[in-house]
Amino acid sequence: MTVGEPRSGPRHSRAARREAEIETEFHGHGHGPTAPADRRVRIAIAALLVPAAIATLVGLVLLFPYERAQPADEVAAVRVPGTVTATAVSDCAPGEGDRGCVALTVLLTGGERAGTSIVTLVSVVRGVAPFTTGDDVRLVVTGDPADPESYQIDDFQRDVPLGLLALLFAAAVVALGRWRGVASLGALVLSGIVLVGFVLPAILAGKDPLAVAVVGCSVIMFGALYLTHGPSARTSVAVLGTLGSLVLIGLLGAGFAAASALTGADEDTAALANVLGSGLDGRGIVLAGLMIGALGALDDVTVTQASAVWELRRADPGLRPTALFTSAMRIGRDHVGAAVNTLVLAYAGAALPLLLLFSVAERGLVDTLTSQVIATEVVRTLVGSIGLVAAVPLTTLLAVAVVTRGGVGRG
Repeated sequence: MTVGEPRSGPRHSRAARREAEIETEFHGHGHGPTAPADRRVRIAIAALLVPAAIATLVGLVLLFPYERAQPADEVAAVRVPGTVTATAVSDCAPGEGDRGCVALTVLLTGGERAGTSIVTLVSVVRGVAPFTTGDDVRLVVTGDPADPESYQIDDFQRDVPLGLLALLFAAAVVALGRWRGVASLGALVLSGIVLVGFVLPAILAGKDPLAVAVVGCSVIMFGALYLTHGPSARTSVAVLGTLGSLVLIGLLGAGFAAASALTGADEDTAALANVLGSGLDGRGIVLAGLMIGALGALDDVTVTQASAVWELRRADPGLRPTALFTSAMRIGRDHVGAAVNTLVLAYAGAALPLLLLFSVAERGLVDTLTSQVIATEVVRTLVGSIGLVAAVPLTTLLAVAVVTRGGVGRG
């Protein structure tokens, strides 16, 4: 070997390989390809996941709403777009003299009378008209489309800004995640299809809301995780951890909803039952919302824990199972602390108008928290948080068992 020639001994070769691994992990965000599990591990994972997958498919077939629910009057409202072209202060009824309404001239831009204008009244709220000239609005037709009095303004048109926001979101995800970002968007689309195409119609068709939520969450869990992270032992561990935590959340939710006498009988549920012309299981809807709301946070926690165990094992293949579990749990504690806080703030944000209303009414803290509506959010938050906490050790134990006994993650 001449002077200045780079050394190529075993130590330097190992160092070079490790540097390459670190570079790969850095650019792949810790989600690079994993070594395949051995046959025993694959059989054990299949023994747990295959029955769950079969049960999910059976539940999907049995609970699928083949006949969609119809409103009680079996008449679907027709909505058409329009643009406000003029406004004028007006009485709410002829001869009243209250000047409490605004007459809006609206140019219809869709429907049978597109291109024509109609005049409709809207109430003035605290001296402010809700619509003004130039607003793009949506109108509902409650009678004969040829009759101008059949048109009432329903809401603003929000298609364009929401579409632009969706495109911006998709571009940001793909720019950061590249192909994995594309896969995550596919998983998001799958989740939307399951919710809109199965969960909501099945509940409206009178199926048990909790059973529908269990099946829907299982479909989303299997589809989203494997689509985003690929079929591997690491993904399967995350699926098992998510499944176990969902079972715990369902059991705790059902128990504490019954113990707290949460009926789910609020104004929204009553209005929906009136529209459908049939009763709804309010408590079941509460539990369904609990499971669906917790699923997203569970996926995040279980995938992170499984990846943490794999990367720790890759960094130090000689790490003993106990030390590996302890190291991964330190990561999990930090993550679950942030995830629980996120879950609490998410539910608090959803209930913010109610919290403000109770504050104005000067109701005490205990009285506020134990009211039907707020107590429902409390049960959702705490049960979901317990599921998140349980997901960390459960997923970590499964991951450690797989990587240490199956020879996975040594590459």
